[in-house]
Amino acid sequence: MINSLKITFSLFISLSFCLAGFSQSAPNSKNREHISIDKNWQFAFGHPFDTAKDFNNGTGYFSYLAKSTYGDGAAAANFDDRSWRKLDLPHDWAVEQGFSEKASYSHGFKNIGRPFPEASIGWYRKKINIPEGDLGRRIHIAFDGVFRNSTVWFNGHYLGINPSGYLGFEYDVTDYVNYGGENTIAVRVDAMMEEGWFYEGAGIYRHVWLNKTSPLHVPSDGTFVSTTKLNTNNAELTSKVLVINEGSKSQNFKIVHTVLDAAGKSIATATIDNLNLRPMESKEFEAALSILNPKLWSVDNPYLHKMVINIYVGTELTDTQTTTFGIRTLRFDANEGFFLNGKHLKIKGTNNHQDHAGIGAALPDGLQDFRIAALKSFGSNAYRCSHNPPTTELLDACDRLGMVVIDETRLMGITSTQLSELKRMMLRDRNHPSIISWSIANEEWGIEGDIKGARMTRTIQDYAKTIDTTRGITAGISGNWDNGIATVLDIVGYNYIKHGGKETTDKHHREFPNLASWGTEEGSTFATRGIYFEDNEKQYKPAYDLPQSANAHSIEQGWKHYDSRDYLAGMYIWTGFDYRGEPTPYVWPATGSYFGMLDQCGFYKDDAWYLKSWWGSEPVLHLLPHWNWKGKEGQPIDVWAYSNCDEVELFLNKKSLGKKTMEKNGHLEWKVNYQAGTLEAIGYKNGKKFLSETVKTTSDAVALGLQSNVKTIQANATDIAMITVDIKDKSGLHVPTSENEVAFTISGPGKIIGVGNGKPTSVEPDQFLEQNTVINISNLKEKIINSIFDTAETADNMDVSNWDSAFKDSRDTIFGKKAKAVIYRTDFDLPDNFKETKINLFYNSIGQSQSIYINGKLIANALPENKKGDSFVLDKTNLRAGKNTITIVTTPLIYKYKWGTVNTNPGTIQILTPAPTWKRTLFSGLAQVIVQSTGETGKIILTATANGLKKAEIKINTTK
Repeated sequence: MINSLKITFSLFISLSFCLAGFSQSAPNSKNREHISIDKNWQFAFGHPFDTAKDFNNGTGYFSYLAKSTYGDGAAAANFDDRSWRKLDLPHDWAVEQGFSEKASYSHGFKNIGRPFPEASIGWYRKKINIPEGDLGRRIHIAFDGVFRNSTVWFNGHYLGINPSGYLGFEYDVTDYVNYGGENTIAVRVDAMMEEGWFYEGAGIYRHVWLNKTSPLHVPSDGTFVSTTKLNTNNAELTSKVLVINEGSKSQNFKIVHTVLDAAGKSIATATIDNLNLRPMESKEFEAALSILNPKLWSVDNPYLHKMVINIYVGTELTDTQTTTFGIRTLRFDANEGFFLNGKHLKIKGTNNHQDHAGIGAALPDGLQDFRIAALKSFGSNAYRCSHNPPTTELLDACDRLGMVVIDETRLMGITSTQLSELKRMMLRDRNHPSIISWSIANEEWGIEGDIKGARMTRTIQDYAKTIDTTRGITAGISGNWDNGIATVLDIVGYNYIKHGGKETTDKHHREFPNLASWGTEEGSTFATRGIYFEDNEKQYKPAYDLPQSANAHSIEQGWKHYDSRDYLAGMYIWTGFDYRGEPTPYVWPATGSYFGMLDQCGFYKDDAWYLKSWWGSEPVLHLLPHWNWKGKEGQPIDVWAYSNCDEVELFLNKKSLGKKTMEKNGHLEWKVNYQAGTLEAIGYKNGKKFLSETVKTTSDAVALGLQSNVKTIQANATDIAMITVDIKDKSGLHVPTSENEVAFTISGPGKIIGVGNGKPTSVEPDQFLEQNTVINISNLKEKIINSIFDTAETADNMDVSNWDSAFKDSRDTIFGKKAKAVIYRTDFDLPDNFKETKINLFYNSIGQSQSIYINGKLIANALPENKKGDSFVLDKTNLRAGKNTITIVTTPLIYKYKWGTVNTNPGTIQILTPAPTWKRTLFSGLAQVIVQSTGETGKIILTATANGLKKAEIKINTTK
């Protein structure tokens, strides 16, 4: 327990590694490069227990765990992956799957996990060229996040396993590189097991990098900038830098630290000279810098600086590391709450998972900005990463846009496994100015209220302070606040104070007056966007702010509690966004949550307007519900107003229904007997009309509408536009009850990457993709013939039942003497719609020379052996639905030594079926389309069509 009544955490400065150097530099450059290798990967499903379906990985006499370089099957450098699906990262294969009642409730009933072994193991492969001039540099492959349990090989060398789906990892491949040649990365991903109880995705769903440095360099996460003193016109900084010498000679060097302002101007510099590191030695070095009249980072003015670290050997620059940071102070006080830069800031936060409608967990970077901006738009200033380390691009967005953050580790524990994961998260994220607290646990019911939980918390908290002393440690605790974890934390996190009765936080504060506190989860309600009557058959909850149960607060009740108590730093609502999975209180076919202030697309629910009224700074007047209630004429409808006006008067068709006074943090209600027309609210400030809001009954839908959040995106193959789809009546009014199915086509330098509508029970596809079907050419029969010119048995529809199974005899020199030529045959099946597809044959040589026949027709004559294989686009006029035959006439391959082998796999047939038309059914009048740049400049045109409605078109420019 801490003795002081005030808990003060010193100022720190944030780091995020510079993203400069994406492109390949001159081969002989010795400085740092950080190169994206997200593009052009190959992907295929493996299998958890059927080794044949898992490409026979790990089946060799010597496995990759027995001998170096023995990666086999799809891990082998020379494995033929030409028929695999081509894609770019980030990639989430879970979002591409269908839905099933047999699938995981927690993960939104997507068809992955133990009941679906065919779709729960994924393989990724990529080839990269590394220049010969890079010899002498250090080469690393870095993965920002793979869900989950990944195994990685490089040129057949086993690199390691990373079980966590949320933490990045990096491998040094320097000594495995083919300099001046081709190099192969292979990754096996096992998503059979879940880490959380919410949608987590599957695959390499974050970025992958190729990092190049000189032997003397700053390793990943090796910088940390903090402030030792701050006053009105001066900030004293401490810059710590870890340097490692991975060369074979001792190095004498100096480090130059330079602070840049937002315009790139140098405003402070410091040099540490006469330094030395022996081979494979690393040390941390520290410099002091002073900034005059510093500009501070805040939620309202997120001003960012850069720290540039240059390492020189003599006059030669050998490494540059650039860190983005923000100067700001933070302080948690047990009686007065939270202070940013010495000013009180009430935390107005939300909890959030990391998925989004249409794309699952593989979020483009621009979507992070979209989501943070959406939260800020209703006044939120804080974000809790629930319940795992986020991608760094999320934290970058919070840094840029001004959002404070609780950064949370995935699993509480004190073994080296859990502590190592905590350390990796903290080292990676410790310099983001947005982060104000580390969370070490969430609702650990098994130990949160007992002595073991208290002991574990002390150990973890003490360990965390060895890495970063500038922030307090917190955890989300859902009861038992008088014992266990809640008695020893720097900052107590309350999850759902109704669990402990009316006086929960007040009682705990009296008993533990020197612990700071806040609500880490509060105000949990159920709401379905645009729905105002409960319908349990459709699994809809009304969108009024009502407590979900007797053991929970509404949003309003929760905020009133936390806002009225100075000692509470604030609260984090469960949740900001709806998310896939955990569809409480329903089950199948509900696939997503009902908790969000925004739905899975980021569309406002009405609760967001309540928060905008009391969290935001601008005038607000919002009415709910919509006013389309045909069939309910004369029946009472609950009408609510969310506003920060002093008073609100409601009118129906110009007849006043009364003026009411708004209490602080409250809302207003009327019972209104429905009649079609216009519902109008007038808001008053100081007795004068200040705002007005109208809700009108609409006529029939006549036209589609499209609206983009941006008019221009970058032509970089990553930037995105978020398109809102709705329907208008003849007066141009949005029709809030429309549920039309809308189809989408796109032209120009853009592509659709996901569609959604925010409906928590939707089981429509999120994505419409080209289908890649692979047929292995297997079960060959063979016959020895006199000559490769003997083609009598290449005819279609021959009986080969008396032929031998292929490769029954060893291909040794004895076989070579008796068999001058061998003919092979097998069948393959094509679907009924094969004429709509593209069909490729990826052939691997099974002869020194070979001729290939399809259904008796010659397609390749006397091909020489080709170690890289041959490719053919098959003529569909020579193919048929159902059974087809492939025949191969060869001069056989022969090995010279008894331990030798020859290729016995003739390859694969790939069937590419075009993607269906993208489409989505509107829900409560809305849908969303996510459009991404394909890399070229020009004009993207998205067109929406629906039966009986006027089509809509929107244009988005792409520029360099």
